[in-house]
Amino acid sequence: MIAVNVVGFKNSGKTTVAVRLARALAQRGRRVAGAKFAHCRFDRENADTGKLAEVCRVVAGLSPEETMLLWPRKRYLPDLLPLLDCDTLVVEGGKELGWLPRIVLAREDADLAPLGSDLALAVFGAAGTGNEPTDEDIERAADMVIERGFALPGLDCGDCGRENCRELAADIVAGRAAPGDCRSVGGGLRITVGGKPIGLNHFTQDLVAGTLRGLLSTLKGYSPGPVTIEFDG
Repeated sequence: MIAVNVVGFKNSGKTTVAVRLARALAQRGRRVAGAKFAHCRFDRENADTGKLAEVCRVVAGLSPEETMLLWPRKRYLPDLLPLLDCDTLVVEGGKELGWLPRIVLAREDADLAPLGSDLALAVFGAAGTGNEPTDEDIERAADMVIERGFALPGLDCGDCGRENCRELAADIVAGRAAPGDCRSVGGGLRITVGGKPIGLNHFTQDLVAGTLRGLLSTLKGYSPGPVTIEFDG
């Protein structure tokens, strides 16, 4: 999966840019999903789903036109990725995310550092290409996302030799590293759920691989070598 994070302060045009970017990516044949971060509860006052969420751990809403899944507690974006039928993800908001490259909407130069310009594939605003990106800007940004977008697992495990995923992400954006330098998705054990890789630090990889190796060694026909296990979760 490739992904990008559209960030900016309030009323900077994040939603408009995210929608325009997602549309441009979809027109290029990408299967695009969107995610939105908010600092308040999503509006569901007096809705049946809201009433159910008061007493249920998880609520699913289904209609002939759409499907919704509501967790009345915090979940992390990597937990949801296996549910998203996409190859490209556009995330609106979430300035605290350090494992995605960014499109930064800066109203003035002082906004750049707080908005994480070290992760920026493109900057629009005071230090970029004008207060509102043109259609041409969006088209160039879409091409850049396809070429350079990525999503790290966000484990902050340090297996890549850096303190956290943000440092690796900044190095990838700067051209000093590549997404494949993330050891948690490129080690000897690889697990995918819904086609999306699950990040595993070296301790978890060793634990799971050792457990599976021990179980498999009791089976007839097993011999050391590459192993493929597939099952429906």
